[in-house]
Amino acid sequence: MSLLEVEDVETYYGESHILEGVSLEVEEGEVVALVGRNGVGKTTTLRSVLQLTPPREGSVRYRDEELVGMRTHEVADRGVGWIPEDRRIFSQLTVEENVRVAVPDGVDTDEAVAFAFETFPELDSHRGRDAGTLSGGQQQMLAIARGLVGENDLLLVDEPSEGLAPQIVADVATALAEASTETTLLLVEQNLPLALDLADRFYILDNGRVVDDGDADEVSADDERLRRYLSA
Repeated sequence: MSLLEVEDVETYYGESHILEGVSLEVEEGEVVALVGRNGVGKTTTLRSVLQLTPPREGSVRYRDEELVGMRTHEVADRGVGWIPEDRRIFSQLTVEENVRVAVPDGVDTDEAVAFAFETFPELDSHRGRDAGTLSGGQQQMLAIARGLVGENDLLLVDEPSEGLAPQIVADVATALAEASTETTLLLVEQNLPLALDLADRFYILDNGRVVDDGDADEVSADDERLRRYLSA
C-alpha cells in the first residue's frame, strides 16, 4: 500500500478540463518530483489531493483512505501538509511565532520549536525577527519548518525555488533535503536539476496527463526524454 495513491483523476476549473486521468503514487519516505511546463496541471494535482479543487472523477487515497469528498481541513488533519508557492508565512509575526502557531494541539510546542531550529540553524539566529524581513530563501526555509512541526507525514511542496536568486536556491535545496529525512515529499518544481537531485522518482505532466515517469537517478537534466516536455 502506497502512502498516497492518485488514480484517474479528472479535475476542472469551471468548464476548463485541467487534469485528464492523472495517476501517480508516493511511497512513504520518498521524494517524488512532479515536473512539467507552466500550466500543465502540476499545482492543480496538489490542489486535487488537498481537496482545494476537488476532482470530478477519480480517486485520491491516503493511507488507503479515500480523500475525495472530504473537506480540506479533514485532509490536513490526517497528516497532509501544503507549502504553497507564495509560502503564506505571517510576515508581522517573528520567526519563532510563525513556528509556534504551526504546532498542532497535543504536541509539545517547545520541543517542536527546538526541532525546527535544530533542522534549520540559520532560522535560529533570526528567531526574533519579523518574518517579513527575511530573505526569500529564509522565508522558504521557514515555510518548510512550519510544515515539519505540523506533524505532517506528507508534505506537498509547490515551486520552492520560484523567484529565488540562484545562490539562494542551494540553501532551499539543503532545507528540502533536511526535510526529506523527516517526512515524505511530493515536490512540484520547474528547476529540473534541483528536482532530480532531491527526488527518488519523477512524473512528467503535459497537458493535464502523466506522459512519463521513472527513477530520478536514471535520467539527467539534459536528457531529451525530459527536455521535450519542459522546453518552451
